[in-house]
Amino acid sequence: MSVIKVHDKEFQPYIDEVALQQRVKEMAEQINKDLQGERPLFIAILNGSFMFAADVFKYLTIEAEISFIKLASYKGTKSTGNVVQAIGLDEDLFGRTVVILEDIVDTGKTLSQFLPQLEHQQPKKLLVASLLTKPEAMVHPIKIDYLGFSVPNKFLLGYGLDYDGLGRNLPAIYQLVEAGQ
Repeated sequence: MSVIKVHDKEFQPYIDEVALQQRVKEMAEQINKDLQGERPLFIAILNGSFMFAADVFKYLTIEAEISFIKLASYKGTKSTGNVVQAIGLDEDLFGRTVVILEDIVDTGKTLSQFLPQLEHQQPKKLLVASLLTKPEAMVHPIKIDYLGFSVPNKFLLGYGLDYDGLGRNLPAIYQLVEAGQ
């Protein structure tokens, strides 16, 4: 892995593909153990979680369903502060175990607005699985039940994370090279 350029910015390697896949597999194994005998509904938050969601599903051995919802709060490298729901959820959550699949929880704003909408539907359990979290950026505390990695408050790219639409297809995660680095 070497420094790459996306649009006008450079990104350096941060978490390689092998480490990502190993951690996702471990998370899925824990979910398999914890939710044995249930048939959870996974809700993947688009666009960022699509690669994470696909990989989690590859390692699940329990019966499970998946649905997708699109929530957005980013423009470029900054959070807009607004959460926009673009694609709705059709499944009935009443009495179901629901696992949210999120690529990254940084400020927590997106989930702090989305989780109450789900809780209103009275699921049996509502769990959060996030590949990444930025504890330094957390403004709205979110309980993450299954966590891949805690990362510093830096802009990240790859494995579903984008910079103005590009970079989601990278199999590893890269960190923005700050001026003077």
